[in-house]
Amino acid sequence: MCNTTAKSLNLGDVARLSGLRARKVRECESFGLLEPTSTGTGVEQSHYASDDVHTLQFIRRGFALGFSMSEIVKLIQLWRNKHRASADVKRIALDHAEELDRQIEELEAIKRSLQRLASCCHGDQWPDCPIIDELAELTGFARCGALSATRVAASIRPLNGPTPSRQTRAGE
Repeated sequence: MCNTTAKSLNLGDVARLSGLRARKVRECESFGLLEPTSTGTGVEQSHYASDDVHTLQFIRRGFALGFSMSEIVKLIQLWRNKHRASADVKRIALDHAEELDRQIEELEAIKRSLQRLASCCHGDQWPDCPIIDELAELTGFARCGALSATRVAASIRPLNGPTPSRQTRAGE
């Protein structure tokens, strides 16, 4: 809980006390989550109540859990509704958890692709690189096996013959 007094707070105060940036506080205002009062002096400066700090702390914790602004808006509406059904809150949380599972699966697939590409790249002095090929939509994975076989063949030197050169590699 915050330990602010009943006096009004300015934008910098609520940002500092809530742990959010001023820009995010203004965004929360634009979604109707805060209703600051104006000074009435003609200078556009808003004043906030200590309850606004508590709301902003709720929002910060929502962002920390990965909720979107639209999900946070729904959660705040439920938070403010003393007759809410906890099932509604639970549904939002479980839907968000399912979305996180989908994102995790996508990230794991990306990670596996990168690991496979990296395992195909010898990371040596040669310019051939399946990572670059994949990014350039050339051959990437398709060359993975062939590149390894060619590289092994190029590195084997006949007993009395020349060592592999760039010209030998370029002619592959």
